[in-house]
Amino acid sequence: MDKLKAMQLFVRVAELGSFSRVAEQHATSKSMISKQISSLEEALGARLLQRSTRRLRLTQLGEDYLQRCRQILRQVEDTETYIQEFQQVPKGLLRINAAMALGLTALAPAFAEFMRRYPQVELDIQLSDQAQDLLEHNFDLGLRVASQPFDSSYVGKAITRFSYSICASPAYLDLHGPINQPDDLREHQCFEYSYFRSKHLWPVGKDAVPVGGRLKANSSVFLLDMVKQGMGVGFIPRFISHPALQSKEVVEVLTGEHKPEMTLYALYPVRHFVPPRLSCLIEFLQEWFADHPYL
Repeated sequence: MDKLKAMQLFVRVAELGSFSRVAEQHATSKSMISKQISSLEEALGARLLQRSTRRLRLTQLGEDYLQRCRQILRQVEDTETYIQEFQQVPKGLLRINAAMALGLTALAPAFAEFMRRYPQVELDIQLSDQAQDLLEHNFDLGLRVASQPFDSSYVGKAITRFSYSICASPAYLDLHGPINQPDDLREHQCFEYSYFRSKHLWPVGKDAVPVGGRLKANSSVFLLDMVKQGMGVGFIPRFISHPALQSKEVVEVLTGEHKPEMTLYALYPVRHFVPPRLSCLIEFLQEWFADHPYL
């Protein structure tokens, strides 16, 4: 039995909770994965997983072993990275967690260019508007947008800054009247982004303005589409609204009023050796966004 391979498979089974899904990822059979885990348990003399027809569950020893496996596998990867560092050849797999809206808009062309430039680097990108724990889910990098620095135990590097735009369709403004000052927002249908910390308060001008409307959603991309439909007003990050503003599907109001900015951070776990492919991606993203300041 290849114990290191078995440990890797055990970690993936624990993360995915399914022999079948791990088998699909590794292009093998469910029975082969099960056999590897059973051999590992036999070698250890301990049961790691409780199996039933409906689910898999880690035993207490399995929970403890999982944490140690992750540490060992990380050390193995760091050691391999040490060798790669001398070769200066960015290659291998990067697992990345990023915000859904960011991934569907600004990050897509950036990652496409990175893949063209570094053909030996593989990307596994998971998009979610709810931040994932990087260590727990074995991510190399998290790309997070925030209006203030993260209180985090991870290494964090600022990539770029984004602004907001307050958007409405021309048809909506023709029907409901102009928005010339922040207080005018009180009389309009203003959409709420579910994860926005201020909820019903938009930070526009000197003070926050209380707003209300008939629509709340957990996707800024969806909210922008509703703005295009003439249903109301959106407080939208510029990396999402920029194409619609350029095409004049929507217009920006209150352009001269102060609005907060957000910073895109690259977060990654502390490691003895940062893989060249990870350092390369972070530097690339900093350069790419510097070349695309309109975002």
